[in-house]
Amino acid sequence: MADAEIVRSEKRGAAWVLTLDRPKSLNALDLGILEALAARLDDVRAGDARALVLTGEGRAFAAGADIAAMGRMNPSEAERFSRLGHRVFESLESLEIPTIAAVNGFALGGGCELACACDWIYASTKARFGQPEVGLGLIPGFGGTSRLLRRVGLAWAKELVLTGATISADEAARIGLVNRVFEPEALEQAALDAALAVAGCGPVAVAVAKRVLQEGQDADVRTAHALEQHAFGLVFATVDREEGIAAFLEKRKPDFQGH
Repeated sequence: MADAEIVRSEKRGAAWVLTLDRPKSLNALDLGILEALAARLDDVRAGDARALVLTGEGRAFAAGADIAAMGRMNPSEAERFSRLGHRVFESLESLEIPTIAAVNGFALGGGCELACACDWIYASTKARFGQPEVGLGLIPGFGGTSRLLRRVGLAWAKELVLTGATISADEAARIGLVNRVFEPEALEQAALDAALAVAGCGPVAVAVAKRVLQEGQDADVRTAHALEQHAFGLVFATVDREEGIAAFLEKRKPDFQGH
């Protein structure tokens, strides 16, 4: 059974903060930490959080998968390990609430892939990003050939994956991998502020908008427009829509109930 304490959980108002807590190993993603993250995500899904911040303890967000452990894997074990990573990251990506990666340091290999499974990324000036697997005779195994491509485009994804290069936070922001860059001491609060801002919006509308964005990115434009039109009509059936419009007209803060 996974040790859930290697992924700490803290409720901060309407948001949850999950922290990978294996700083001595730079939060390397092994079987234990992936299972612990999966358990924490189940807790988030079952709870009442309206946004999530994911970060790492120490000098790294997550400095990749555990290379020593991978060195002992045979091909079948490696494929099962990749499937586990994909399953956990898909669980993160499919949360109805917005998720923000607060990348405090190294986000390499699996760490970069984990950040890309979040809805957006805020980074410290000390953060470093990369997919260095080819330098080990490997390839990305937790979504680096798919999610990274969708964030930065094919040419940048090819350069990062095929060279194994590491880039700075500023460069990551320039190519669209990172949304914003902050000084280290301001990073977590900035991510939390964004999470709480989202939490103050209509939770049904946020969840529906997130789903339409994610489904629309792989659809042709006509299908994407149809998804939006249908979803636009659906939110008009919610109590939150009535509350939001009433609050606007009455010049007061809305009290959204999530239905």
